[in-house]
Amino acid sequence: MIADPLFYALAVPAILIAGISKGGFGSGVGLVAVPMMALSVPVPQAAAIMLPILCIMDLVGLWTYWRRWDGAVMRRILPASLAGITVGALTFSMFNEDVLRLGIGALAIAFVLDHWLGLRPGKPAAPNVFKAWACSALSGYTSFVAHAGGPPINMYLLPLGLEKATLVATAVVFFAFVNYAKLLPYWWLGQLSAGNMATALVLAPLAPVGMLSGAWLMHRVSQKLFMRICYSFVLITGLKLTWDGARWLLG
Repeated sequence: MIADPLFYALAVPAILIAGISKGGFGSGVGLVAVPMMALSVPVPQAAAIMLPILCIMDLVGLWTYWRRWDGAVMRRILPASLAGITVGALTFSMFNEDVLRLGIGALAIAFVLDHWLGLRPGKPAAPNVFKAWACSALSGYTSFVAHAGGPPINMYLLPLGLEKATLVATAVVFFAFVNYAKLLPYWWLGQLSAGNMATALVLAPLAPVGMLSGAWLMHRVSQKLFMRICYSFVLITGLKLTWDGARWLLG
């Protein structure tokens, strides 16, 4: 089990932010969890520790938002996510630690810039099967690599103009499906080691705390200040990881 105090100093707020995000109050800023942990441990190890914790969060999310999701949207996005997970599992041995840091850092920065500078949808977009498949497959892949599937699937979900609770519930079901589908390939690849699982067990009580806090805050607290802080946190973490990866790329 990991004993480094720095890891826990990063992991505790990362898991709470991820839980609050998945609970409906963070608009996807749970992306920050693996990059934060990756500041002290390798990216694959951070992802392996997070997976059981995310599965616990998913159970809480399903209980909280039961039957509030959009069934038609779910039927369009679930199948293709398995293709992305499969590609991630088959190419896992090709991953380079520094390339992963660079890629995850760049994804984090792009996510923040899209939030700060991107044009928000006006009229709801019409459902598009090709876009649904492309975004969900990419989400499955980035979720397998670093639990960073939020930005790709949000590219499809957000323009649909779903009611807030329906949007959150749909995302909860999607990632519950994806995360539980990742358990077998993670085990097959040796990621669910005893040390990683022991570390996840220590951190697991934070999962329902974050999730229930997010669901409670969604209806009672303005998101404005919270979102500014979280997106700034994501940006700083993304810049650090991108810098570390770029230094390797430049030799």
